[in-house]
Amino acid sequence: MPITVHRNALGMIETRGLVGATEAADAMVKAATVLLFGKEYVGGGYATVFCRGEVGAVKAALDAGASAAKRVGELVTVHMIAKPDAQVESILPNFEWVWIPPWKQAMSLENFDPEKLTVAELRKLAREMPRIELSGRQISMGDRETLVAAIRKALGTK
Repeated sequence: MPITVHRNALGMIETRGLVGATEAADAMVKAATVLLFGKEYVGGGYATVFCRGEVGAVKAALDAGASAAKRVGELVTVHMIAKPDAQVESILPNFEWVWIPPWKQAMSLENFDPEKLTVAELRKLAREMPRIELSGRQISMGDRETLVAAIRKALGTK
């Protein structure tokens, strides 16, 4: 279930120091369904983190990231380009895409159906979800019905 991100909004947060950038990145991915795809050390102690996603999600992620960066370090600037031109892609640093946990991918898919997954895939997904209401043993011993219900509840779907 990979997320395809192509020419969606581009969000950038620049901080002075790595701690602020790291805290911003953490807050960004927790606040919205965005793809954190890299960091760039600009020099002089400045670091920039980049994310991609839908415009609303990137805006929410940038707001959360900026607040987090201010709390622990020095926020320099925050910027979003809603529809970057294809030529902008050529000047961006060449990053490897960051792995997104399956539960985060599932949250971003409107037609996600856990019933199409095998029990082994359901167990793996459940183990990686932070808000699942099952213990490790319950996940290991759970049947399809139990796992699907818990995953749907954690995702807030019916």
